Amino acid sequence: MNPSFGTYQLAEEHEALREAVRSLAEKEIKPFAAEVDDNERFPVEAHNALVKSGFAAVHVPESYDGQGADSVATCIVIEEVARVCASSSLIPAVNKLGTMPILLSASEELKQLVMPSIASGEAMASYALSEREAGSDTASMRTRAVLDGSDWVLNGTKCWITNAGESTWYTVMAVTDPNAAKKSAGISAFVVHKDDPGFSVGPKERKLGIKGSPTREIYFENCTIPANRIIGEPGTGLKTALKTLDHTRPTIGAQAVGIAQGALEAAVAYVKDRKQFGKSISDFQGVQFMLADMAMKIEAARHMVYVAAAKAERGEPNIGFITAAAKCFASDVAMEVTTDAVQLFGGAGYTRDFPVERMMRDAKITQIYEGTNQVQRVVMSRAILNG
Repeated sequence: MNPSFGTYQLAEEHEALREAVRSLAEKEIKPFAAEVDDNERFPVEAHNALVKSGFAAVHVPESYDGQGADSVATCIVIEEVARVCASSSLIPAVNKLGTMPILLSASEELKQLVMPSIASGEAMASYALSEREAGSDTASMRTRAVLDGSDWVLNGTKCWITNAGESTWYTVMAVTDPNAAKKSAGISAFVVHKDDPGFSVGPKERKLGIKGSPTREIYFENCTIPANRIIGEPGTGLKTALKTLDHTRPTIGAQAVGIAQGALEAAVAYVKDRKQFGKSISDFQGVQFMLADMAMKIEAARHMVYVAAAKAERGEPNIGFITAAAKCFASDVAMEVTTDAVQLFGGAGYTRDFPVERMMRDAKITQIYEGTNQVQRVVMSRAILNG
């Protein structure tokens, strides 16, 4: 028997990190979550608390003044923040999404330009891949970038940009060779600063959930950036974008697990307290079985997310299946668990007096962004069929 199986557990530092983030989230993020949702405003209190404690971008390597936290640690931070406020969890999550292409493929000069400002919390980063006509079909994007002397000039519109208007840096995919034999080989990645000439942001989308995290279109009208702000070689942008998603899909899984965990805990407290027919409704087997299923699925999702994050951290090849599976399963679980939590609260769950209706609305997006769960199933099936 291999004695190493005895070590199948999170490291002590991971558990200590969870404790620290949970304590911060309970004290400094949870009290504002309902009001942030009601008023659809950016969670400044959460942002300030995360920056002050060093949890806003734990993934940034030490070489860029960051903490150099591994992928599992980053998932734990996102999970624990999402447990009390999904909108706030998008601060660390999108900071990773926006900077992962830079960490994977950019020049050292570009990394030094962007990463220390993310590590310090002075700046946030957003990721700009989607367009209205190019959602799951990313290669059909229309945003163009043309080299003009020592500058790149960008024209086009990107949509569904998380934290747009709050972020300083934007990682943007654009077509640089419209005549490329394969459309995907004509796309490049760039870093745009909010003050670059020709860059602007649109009005906030009116959304079902994650209302504290602004989602906007961003516009490039002869937006001019220095030539050295390209990420990697021309034509490698989509490859970098897809590689990025292998590293960030587990973070969406972590967000989903956090939302589900928060909903389960709220439901457990409520059913213990609620009396019907002369006893607590937690005494009814129908309620107990619902709670058991909710907890079982959350635990399964959590482990899958950590495995996917650990494989991505180790740089294992062919991680497309496990990262897609983690994101897909965890987000489906979050939707199911939050829906059941609302059911367990009965009529009260349908009101804004309790957090589960917000959690149910917030959970829905985890099945959609960073690749819909239908796309995740395509990724998984291809991985299976290709052996």
